[in-house]
Amino acid sequence: MPSVVTMPSVLAGATEATIATWLVAPGDKVTVGQPLAEIETEKALVEYAAEEAGVIDRLLLSPGDTAEIGAPILVLVSDGETNANIDAALSNGHQAGAPPTRARVFASPIVRKLAVERGIDLTAMAGTGPNGRIVRRDLDRLAAPQRAEAAGEIADGVPKDSRQQSAPRPPHLESPPPTRVTEGDQAHAPAVPDNDFDLVKHTPMRRAIARRLTESKATVPHFYMVTECLVDELLAMRARINETAPVKVSVNDFVLMAAAAAFGDVPEANVTWSDEGLVTHANVDLSIAVATDGGLVTPVLRGVQAMRLSGIARASADLARRARDRRLLQRELEGGVCTVSNLGMYGTLEFSAIINPPQSGILAVGAAKQQPVVCDGAVTIATVLRCTLSVDHRAIDGALAARWLAAFTARMEHPLATII
Repeated sequence: MPSVVTMPSVLAGATEATIATWLVAPGDKVTVGQPLAEIETEKALVEYAAEEAGVIDRLLLSPGDTAEIGAPILVLVSDGETNANIDAALSNGHQAGAPPTRARVFASPIVRKLAVERGIDLTAMAGTGPNGRIVRRDLDRLAAPQRAEAAGEIADGVPKDSRQQSAPRPPHLESPPPTRVTEGDQAHAPAVPDNDFDLVKHTPMRRAIARRLTESKATVPHFYMVTECLVDELLAMRARINETAPVKVSVNDFVLMAAAAAFGDVPEANVTWSDEGLVTHANVDLSIAVATDGGLVTPVLRGVQAMRLSGIARASADLARRARDRRLLQRELEGGVCTVSNLGMYGTLEFSAIINPPQSGILAVGAAKQQPVVCDGAVTIATVLRCTLSVDHRAIDGALAARWLAAFTARMEHPLATII
């Protein structure tokens, strides 16, 4: 019996995924563990490997097609199996989400959904996709004549029949000429519709970001604390390290090191909230916020408390690079107790960030700026780095958060003690 391979659940909580690239073609022999495709989820690009051996007979999705988890994506066959066997396998409960009367309709879940919305009977359609599969362009092609007919019926906002039957209006009913608007009358200018725009469709990642941030602000009770770190010593140390070190370190690497050390100083803060109870963590796992073309991702740097500064620099640079290339693995996007989000390189002095559940905090780091400060009763110039800590009040109370932030500030202002 042919084997129908379905869209795997490569990311926890995902309901659909997209075929980014096929790594096999019809006729290829595959073995267990051989990569079949690169599958794009909301946040990552994941290689999916074969779980059984066979010969590729049909690829049911094209690159770029999206399908629900569990929907058929390809068919594996062995010697002696025919098209009738394959059709029987596909119609034997494998067309996920399709009603029984359409069991043999060859279409993706998104096409079936659109067909229902548009009132289109798929059983009467011939698909132009692989092996006769109905794809989205088939629906769009069907809708194009309907749109053209509708456009012919209405032009300039006036129905066609109305234009043919309209008679000249009496002079006393004619619209007045347009009023000339001078500079002083701008407030009374008639509204002009804004038709000069483009609609950019949401990507799965952008939708995921919007959903998670909305849920976070709606369900997680945030509170905020701000600290100012004097970082002249830190900047001088970074300059000396980068003069000779093979791995260049950034200010953000020092921030990650100081945050991990602060969790060591205040281990009670190394917790996350769950409905069953507080989850206490033995290791310090920190996420780093990485801006990509598709949106913000937060890969996790694990066991930071045991890493040297050069190791933090190397690992965080690798995560950031693979995040931008969308080559992160599923496990690298899960877990963590706190995120570090740094916008200082853009000159942003201060901002507050939204917690990424189930984490209990996020540290927003601004730009280091010289300013007057008072030290030992005298005014002097120092470089100040302002950081804002957003905290989940369910997991961490104000006093505990204040202790952690004080420990972080001390570690930032005395980096040598942290390094050694």
